[in-house]
Amino acid sequence: MNSASSSCSILSAAVAAISITLIYTASTVDGISGLAVIDAPLLTQKIGTNRTIKVDINGNGDFTSVQAAIDSVPKGNNEWIIVHIRKGVYREKVHIPKDKPYIFMRGNGRGRSIIAWSQSSVDNVESATLRVEAPYFTAFGVSFKNDAPTGVAYTSQNQSVAAFVAADKVAFYHCAFYSTHNTLFDYKGRHFYESCYIQGSVDFIFGRGRSVFQSCEIFVIDDKRLKIHGSITAQNRESDGDKSGFVFLKGKVYGTSDVYLGRAKDNDGFIIAVDSNIYQAEFHCHGPGYDPSNRAPWVKQLTEEEAAPFMSIDFIDGASWLPAWL
Repeated sequence: MNSASSSCSILSAAVAAISITLIYTASTVDGISGLAVIDAPLLTQKIGTNRTIKVDINGNGDFTSVQAAIDSVPKGNNEWIIVHIRKGVYREKVHIPKDKPYIFMRGNGRGRSIIAWSQSSVDNVESATLRVEAPYFTAFGVSFKNDAPTGVAYTSQNQSVAAFVAADKVAFYHCAFYSTHNTLFDYKGRHFYESCYIQGSVDFIFGRGRSVFQSCEIFVIDDKRLKIHGSITAQNRESDGDKSGFVFLKGKVYGTSDVYLGRAKDNDGFIIAVDSNIYQAEFHCHGPGYDPSNRAPWVKQLTEEEAAPFMSIDFIDGASWLPAWL
């Protein structure tokens, strides 16, 4: 991929026989685009709580550490609570444990409220800057960075996760995820990413989550160490009955070099659960970097009717749990 952007795809060569990638669409999204612009005040209103914990790195809040604020949330919490992260770079790892749901992490903007760490590991989870294991977690306007030095490609020196998302019913709005290899570990559960920025070079969106990426920017870093281009996604569906998949809607893909759309983490890995175990599809994609002529033979250009099931918030049952829809 050259510096020119594409709304859909930057695949420069056919991927291997077991590799599948994802659905990109650039059309109007039924049931999603009709919603009002989602901003922090709207989310705060929808959540409807007056419980706020303030985190200020300069000592003008309840805590100077994000993790200390999370630790103060009672176990078994069953009502929304806002953790307001004020402007600053918080160098720490943050863990949202299983017994602390209903946390709304509200930042002052992804360029102002930053949680950063620097760690590579043979264990992806161990390296993660943010680890979400509780359901009903929502973040707005926060950046998550793992700025570990770039090591040897495809080794533990490059497993540096910015966010590990391992719970059901998790949403990120206007957030950013920065790393190189394995940036966003979208491990499992139903997830929604809106207007987020995701940066990396190799397998930087991976896992077996059932996730919608709405109006997200994906920036590909050139990796000079690789003879073969890196890949944006590495989806890891475990079986034919697994309904996991990545759907990218109205997004933008750009960066500094060519890259594969994705690869399978194993023989069953793919993006949308359908009858075939190899499924890549596109709908109404466009842009200077978009060229479908060199696609793998199984790639499908969807009709509007075929694309419809993937273009609704119903793909993740979002109307029943996303705060903005309640």
